Amino acid sequence: MFHGVAAGNAAPTNNQDHLYEEVKLYKNAREREKYDNMAELFAVVKTMQALEKAYIKDCVTSNEYTAACSRLLVQYKAAFKQVQGSEFQSIQDFCNKFKLDCPLAMERIKEERPITIRDDKGNLNRCIADIVSLFITVMDKLRLEIRAMDEIQPDLRELMETMSRMSSLPSGFEGKEKVNSWLQQLSGMSASDELDDSQVRQMLFDLESAYNSFNRHLHSA
Repeated sequence: MFHGVAAGNAAPTNNQDHLYEEVKLYKNAREREKYDNMAELFAVVKTMQALEKAYIKDCVTSNEYTAACSRLLVQYKAAFKQVQGSEFQSIQDFCNKFKLDCPLAMERIKEERPITIRDDKGNLNRCIADIVSLFITVMDKLRLEIRAMDEIQPDLRELMETMSRMSSLPSGFEGKEKVNSWLQQLSGMSASDELDDSQVRQMLFDLESAYNSFNRHLHSA
């Protein structure tokens, strides 16, 4: 009896093991940051596209949509700055490169405002969009270690004034009280004075709390 191993049943070799090796997109920290930045921009555009579809299907309220879209537009501007350069002169270049088909998001980016906002700067949706943008702007400045009084106070004052124009916010709204408290603290500082680490940490905590309260108000309105 023949006891050899049939050719068709031979044990597999390791000649193709390299096909299962992990492929790294980057070779150093700088390249990794580049890909991380592109991934963030990709995610923002895709999320904006999904939000636009959700609004068209009436899956989110007008107020919630306005707030979410305003936040995404601020995040888009910051994310695109991180990748803009010789390779990507425009967001369209980026979309073409990665075959990103998001026409609704592109329209929002082009108009630079949620679809709910018209030319009337006194309407409710305009107030919502401005409040969201100012919250994000001030918190981003603090995270970027911009902490001089004269660089923080104007945006914070505008945030307070805009919230005051929004009549649907109750007089004792938690967010307004927190913002007003910080305005009072800043008013006692000179223009060149800077917030220390502890103050920055507390202010970020208070603003995030106020921002979350604002979003809860929009959800319950």
